[in-house]
Amino acid sequence: MQKKILEILTSAEDYVSGQSISEQLGISRQAVWKGINSLKERGYDIKSLQNRGYKLVSPPEHMDQCMLENLLVNNKIIGKNMIVLDSVGSTNDYLKQLGSDGCSNGTVVTTREQVSGKGRLGRVWQSKRDENIAFSVLLRPHMTPSEVTAITPLAGLAVCKALRDFTGLDCMIKWPNDIVVGRKKIVGILTEMSAEFDAVEYTVTGIGINVDQAVFPEEIAYKATSVLLETGRHFDKNKLLACVLEHLEAEFLSNNLELTPTALAEYSDMCISIGKSVTFQRGTRRISGMAVGVENDGELKIMLSDGTICNVNSGEVTVQGIY
Repeated sequence: MQKKILEILTSAEDYVSGQSISEQLGISRQAVWKGINSLKERGYDIKSLQNRGYKLVSPPEHMDQCMLENLLVNNKIIGKNMIVLDSVGSTNDYLKQLGSDGCSNGTVVTTREQVSGKGRLGRVWQSKRDENIAFSVLLRPHMTPSEVTAITPLAGLAVCKALRDFTGLDCMIKWPNDIVVGRKKIVGILTEMSAEFDAVEYTVTGIGINVDQAVFPEEIAYKATSVLLETGRHFDKNKLLACVLEHLEAEFLSNNLELTPTALAEYSDMCISIGKSVTFQRGTRRISGMAVGVENDGELKIMLSDGTICNVNSGEVTVQGIY
């Protein structure tokens, strides 16, 4: 009921009478009043005037399920099953459990607080309550494990394009799964999967966006930034997440979860690693070379000093001048 009341208030330019809401939804005036109060308790600023009704002044600043569902009405898969948590250890871990229990393709889990978020190589991604955006997306692709390598670069492309559109920031992709502004990281992406034999049961892609974080721990302050620090503005987190989810659906569907020539060209144009001197680990050796491109399976193509080409498909790659 709250969602339907919110739909009416959101689409209205002025006040809507309780009687009008009652008639549209086929509920009593008392039920309308209770629904309005419930929305207010969730952080919605709703004005009430006698003889005029109700008017939505502003939505809550924190993640809200009703608002996200209303913003994602055009999405066909990603976010159709939307779960907003108050607090969780890791959205990836939570969604992997739901995946094992059979949740639907495209399920999204986000949270107001993530206390032990997961980064690559066992790192922990942390943020204060209602400060940043942390969410995970589950897919059930009919693929083998070797065929899902495009999910992370497609997610990176989608997030980069969404941030550019929504915030105006000149974001770039640091291969394979970070989004940077200048020389600092603003987004991290981690994809995990569950597979049996030669079939993928599901993949879970976790994405963390630094939105309102103004101070970072000393050990990462030199390489981390946020939307607030880069723009000086606070953006609506529900609208920003909805924009990202719309871009994710567009990239996943239009490219059929493959790094198509079009997607690869866009990814390469936005990949700050290409053309830079990079260093990577190969066994016990540290090897340096020049990143010259990205293959259609997502591997980074590196030219070594002797002119030979070496492809890197995972691990830590340091880009000169960034991190």
